[in-house]
Amino acid sequence: SYGRGGGLKGMEGPNNGQVEGGADANQFSGSSSMTFTTEQYDRIVKIAHADHMYGPLSARMAFPFDLLVRSMCPSIIGHDCVKAGILLGLLGGTPSLEDGIGSGVGGSRNYQCSIRSNIHILVVGDPGMGKSQMLLGATQVASRSVYVGGNTSSTTGLTISLTKEQGGETGIEAGALVLADQGVCCIDEFDKMAKSNQDGLLEAMEQQQISIAKAGVVASLPARCSVIAAANPKQGSYNMGKSVAENLNIPPPLLSRFDLVFILRDRSNLEQDKLVSGNIMALYQSRKDKGGGNGEMDEFMNRHEADMMKSVSDGNSTSNSNVPMKIRLPWIVDTQNPLPANVVKDYIMYAKEYCKPKLTGEAAAILKDYFMSLRYPEDGSQKSGSMPITTRQLEALIRLSQARAKACLREFVLKEDAEDVVELMRDSVDQIHMDNDGNIDRTRGGVMGKSKR
Repeated sequence: SYGRGGGLKGMEGPNNGQVEGGADANQFSGSSSMTFTTEQYDRIVKIAHADHMYGPLSARMAFPFDLLVRSMCPSIIGHDCVKAGILLGLLGGTPSLEDGIGSGVGGSRNYQCSIRSNIHILVVGDPGMGKSQMLLGATQVASRSVYVGGNTSSTTGLTISLTKEQGGETGIEAGALVLADQGVCCIDEFDKMAKSNQDGLLEAMEQQQISIAKAGVVASLPARCSVIAAANPKQGSYNMGKSVAENLNIPPPLLSRFDLVFILRDRSNLEQDKLVSGNIMALYQSRKDKGGGNGEMDEFMNRHEADMMKSVSDGNSTSNSNVPMKIRLPWIVDTQNPLPANVVKDYIMYAKEYCKPKLTGEAAAILKDYFMSLRYPEDGSQKSGSMPITTRQLEALIRLSQARAKACLREFVLKEDAEDVVELMRDSVDQIHMDNDGNIDRTRGGVMGKSKR
């Protein structure tokens, strides 16, 4: 059912205080050595099987997903869509194999081509928007994580380096991307990296491996990790009169490998500034003095409650209606406390190891329709050779929807998962294609997009 986790795998029963992966889990992920204590298992079950009702609303929400987003870097106010994208990047999609073009003797398969299931996120924003804090928050809840700075990293530090051992033998030392295999690599100050260092990421982000051919050593090491990067615009603040490619010092092939690109602008907003300033002051106050500063938050959340009620009433809400994330997620901030980081980490570890959701026909139709609407806009703004939407965006939609289903520990991707992913992708695409006047120009976005100025 919607909002309720699917069948939990790998949790057969207590064994000396631990619960080990069972046969059902090994069917999907091989022989797993991951173990959970009974206390960790109980916490995962409570989160996965939690149904939440928003007061008098009759709509049932995907409470596990919303609660996990609420628990991502709770010290940062707002940026809920960015936190949702980072959470999906930590969960990742379902690994799949595609038959290779070659065939063996007797028609048997010769090899299989692996399709990338990891999700790459890029956060571009003005200084002071909390990008680095969100990256640090992602490293705290990831099962395996590596945090590096783009201004202090080199190509060999990110990929592979060769060393001379005693006796004349050549040794291979793994870099950050190899060390983050089956995890996440967070790169801060992504725009400060030299172009030669950025080129070293191309193979790792798409083929999920790093190859080397030096000094008689030819080898390939796995780098199956998600890349979550944060960058600042070249001129200090993001210029909406220019495209993303013109604002960043990043080559187009590398920019095209990111599934989601978020743009954070420091704009004057009275309500948001009250929330941010109140939250910062609360961090420096003692607990006994924090009780009197919730007036702005209560007023803000009351307004969101009214918006949510209006959204549901306008859509003729039923038990399966879906309230947009932009209305749901701010409401969670006031109604629920964030989960501890260790609980979120255990939940993500379990979801990545044992949950392998499959795409349903209903969800696939929603994703396909949205992809076709991007390729062929209704306003007829498509021009030959200028449309930046490719099949990579369709694969990104599939990966994101699978990660969205993982957040609820479901075995199948439902319609609600696809709707949330389309909303998230639409928000990202609109930010990329929006000009300085707030108009959507589909020809100026993407990796090769150019502004008309």
